[in-house]
Amino acid sequence: RHRHKEKWAATAPRIPSTRLALHHFDTSYSLHLGALWPSVRAALLCEQKYGALLNNFAAADHVLQELELLNATDFVSEASQKAQQWQPKMMTQAEMSPSLCASVSSKIKCYTFPRGDITRFRPARPDSLGLLNYYLMDAASLLPVLALNVQPGDFVLDLCAAPGGKTLALLQTGFCGHLAANDVSISRTKRLYEILHSYVPREVRDTVSVTSYDGRDWDQVKGGTFHKVLVDVPCTTDRHSAMEEDNNIFHRRRTKERQMLPMLQLQLLMAGILAAKPGAELVYSTCSLSPLQNECVVERALEIAAAQFNISVHVEDLSHFRTLFQDTFSFFPGCRLGELVLPHLTANFGPMYFCKLRRM
Repeated sequence: RHRHKEKWAATAPRIPSTRLALHHFDTSYSLHLGALWPSVRAALLCEQKYGALLNNFAAADHVLQELELLNATDFVSEASQKAQQWQPKMMTQAEMSPSLCASVSSKIKCYTFPRGDITRFRPARPDSLGLLNYYLMDAASLLPVLALNVQPGDFVLDLCAAPGGKTLALLQTGFCGHLAANDVSISRTKRLYEILHSYVPREVRDTVSVTSYDGRDWDQVKGGTFHKVLVDVPCTTDRHSAMEEDNNIFHRRRTKERQMLPMLQLQLLMAGILAAKPGAELVYSTCSLSPLQNECVVERALEIAAAQFNISVHVEDLSHFRTLFQDTFSFFPGCRLGELVLPHLTANFGPMYFCKLRRM
């Protein structure tokens, strides 16, 4: 009778958000990825690999030589050379989609170290005009931009643009007639401004409009006006969630927000579809492995576009990306729609899901 009840609710240690995230991933991704999950899990918990996106606006000749001396190579130009070798050998002109060569012969240059090489890039340095010579990012993040295949004079919308890596990559094409870079978060938009000022000269910045609208309402601002739309949505950011406590969406206080993510993603993709001109192309992307945030969102958007708006949206085949970029990235072979880069210990990029759509 002298025993007392332990105040476990007050004294029990709080379960770290990273552990909650891993438990969630173990439950769902072991089913989705099967035998691939253990190696993907190991890669998620190891240091991420980066690519150096070359800044075409900076004086960068010596940078190329430095990167090549370090044994880094431009994976985009390597893929472009591969595509050109394919054309005469393997495919008739009808089979070779025009976007194939175009999407990999863009002016985007991104240097990566070979598979298994975990050398780090040094921090970028400014040129004589104060512009930084390259931007370090997950090289897989460039694949949605390459898939978008911006053409000269295109009006481009980056609906969820911050912190700005993909926005910067879109500008590196040199093709944006106008770029609308939007993000609902004002604090993240500040980071976008910083990147634009650090990498882009004023005359190019003048072609960019930065806004902080709720992306879900974009069609009410400028509907049916863009040739190309990138919808890189907020997601569970699987690598961050597995590794970092700070701002982790698996924190218990953010459970409702996390559960609502697929609905938010669907609303953003619908806004992107409505912002696009008829005939325009869109790319939907996440940095999650979750089919509920990836293929399922795309499938539902196609249904809603047809049923509620009488808009036909076609999913474009990106399977050639798997062959073109297989030397740099590890791809999941089992996507119903789109492509998924899997983290791998020898090529620790991603995760990055991307799916290309055409509004008919």
